[in-house]
Amino acid sequence: MTGISNHDPYKNFKFRVKWDGKYVAGISKMSALKSTTEVVLLRQGGSPIETKTPGRTRFEPITLERGVTYDQAFSDWAAQVWAAPGSSSASGLRKDLIVELQNAAGKPIAAYKLHRCWVSEYQALPDLDVNANAVAIEHIKLENEGWERDDSLVMPPP
Repeated sequence: MTGISNHDPYKNFKFRVKWDGKYVAGISKMSALKSTTEVVLLRQGGSPIETKTPGRTRFEPITLERGVTYDQAFSDWAAQVWAAPGSSSASGLRKDLIVELQNAAGKPIAAYKLHRCWVSEYQALPDLDVNANAVAIEHIKLENEGWERDDSLVMPPP
């Protein structure tokens, strides 16, 4: 049986998210990084042929989920949205994030920088049910102004 090469696809369950220079505890799920570019149809003069050109690009919001813990990173950031506009407490409203995908050994193999994110939705607690046997999950929905792959990350040896 041969070893795993660097060209094999990586699993999607090993990742970390960082903001304000710190890794955020307990994030268990993140929605996809997705962008959509509008298609603009053009026709010149009396030509019957339409050409297509790229239009505006929109970056979809992402959702982060984690079990409810002692850590208040989600709620503290969400509270910035409720602060009065222009007040000093609203200064932390927008943050840049780093998302790292890791290999099986826990080494970063890809990283993405998400620009000017802010919380547009916050769920502090799920529905509570005494008959359920589930983990309490909190989530935040983050609007962003784009993302890019961090090309400075060096591939770890196999």
